[in-house]
Amino acid sequence: MSLITPRTPPGVMELLPRQQVAFQRMLDTIRRGYERFGFVPVETPVFETVDTLLTKSGGETEKQVYFVQSTGAIAQGHKPDMALRFDLTVPLARYVAEHERDLAFPFRRYQIQRVYRGERAQRGRFREFYQCDIDVIGKDSLSLHYDAEMPAVIYHVFRELDFGGFTINVNNRKILLGLLDGLGLSDAETRVLVLREIDKLDKIGRDKVRANLTGEELKVPGDVADKILSLIAEEKSNDETLAALRALGIENGTFLKGVDELTTVIEGLKAFQVPDGYVRINLAIARGLDYYTGTVYETFLNDHKGIGSVCSGGRYDNLASHYTKSTLPGVGISIGATRLFFQLMDAGLIKDAGATAQVLVTQMDAALGPDYFRMAAELRAAGLNTEIQLEGGKIARQMKYADKAGIPVVILMGSDEKARGTATVKHLVKGEQVEVPLGELAERVKALLGRG
Repeated sequence: MSLITPRTPPGVMELLPRQQVAFQRMLDTIRRGYERFGFVPVETPVFETVDTLLTKSGGETEKQVYFVQSTGAIAQGHKPDMALRFDLTVPLARYVAEHERDLAFPFRRYQIQRVYRGERAQRGRFREFYQCDIDVIGKDSLSLHYDAEMPAVIYHVFRELDFGGFTINVNNRKILLGLLDGLGLSDAETRVLVLREIDKLDKIGRDKVRANLTGEELKVPGDVADKILSLIAEEKSNDETLAALRALGIENGTFLKGVDELTTVIEGLKAFQVPDGYVRINLAIARGLDYYTGTVYETFLNDHKGIGSVCSGGRYDNLASHYTKSTLPGVGISIGATRLFFQLMDAGLIKDAGATAQVLVTQMDAALGPDYFRMAAELRAAGLNTEIQLEGGKIARQMKYADKAGIPVVILMGSDEKARGTATVKHLVKGEQVEVPLGELAERVKALLGRG
């Protein structure tokens, strides 16, 4: 029988155990941050019915969808009736519409699950990846205070993640839409295309964006393009930016409403005690997805902007219009955890974590097996993750195992130590070693781990 060469499918992130521990701890930090603000967990199936998943997406999304079909259905020539989810927003819309009567509104949910897209396989682009989403969904209306809460959550989570300095960019799409309308660009389709070009400003630069705006497809007058780009390029404090927007004298209703909404969000962030230095009004942020209707967010790491946005989202008017007649406005953000982790690990900013075990009880003498089991049980009862070396063998090999696995503390007890009622505790990283009474073992291990 010929062997099949084992290989990871393209477009997935498969990690070694200590890397996986580091990734799981990142997810745990995000989860704790979401729960600290009162969001509740939701999980939806990995696949949805095709009519649910593709209601609003159209042809482009369908090209990236993985369809799901049983072998029996294939044999019978049936078309697929299910597909893997490509984001967590469409499943949320279906979930809220289906369970509307059972949910308390505003509905505050977080969801940390894998999604699937048929991306072209390349380094740093994934076909299977984790998204970490939060959304607040209202019934009929939703206060702008929730738009201010989203950056407060981002601030809290990224401070806990400790990846370095970061900036939460905030804007309101109504400002740009109203500004374009006030400058004579009244065609709705043209305005959407212009917004998409403006959203590329940080990626392709001013000159390229101007060339695209004034080119044959959009035909934006040069003086209008310059006015838009000049306003966007100005770097001021948030209060100065808001004052500058009001000073433009534009009486367009959409524009004025956008300025008022953005002002409310900035004032709300002060109430949430988010420092000004972490939030910047960035009029270039438009978000490419057309269903955002007001506030939008993009978050960047200050020292690693090449990574791109690490957390994005915004406000939408009616989440579930395809599934219910109820009006369900919402606001949400998403962290692309797989891409973020991969790029930070690639940049050397995330190191392999240790093992889940904090302590390894070694086996120096097979006759003392019951003592080792009792010792491990007492350490676990004291809240210490403890593994027992069950095979015994040379102590040097056991120590090498602990070092390679990333277990920081080992316990050694031979017949001499047992006779004295002690055990030796060794911290492999610090190089510290001490013999302690068995009754003080858990306390001394915690102290050595910095948990005393």
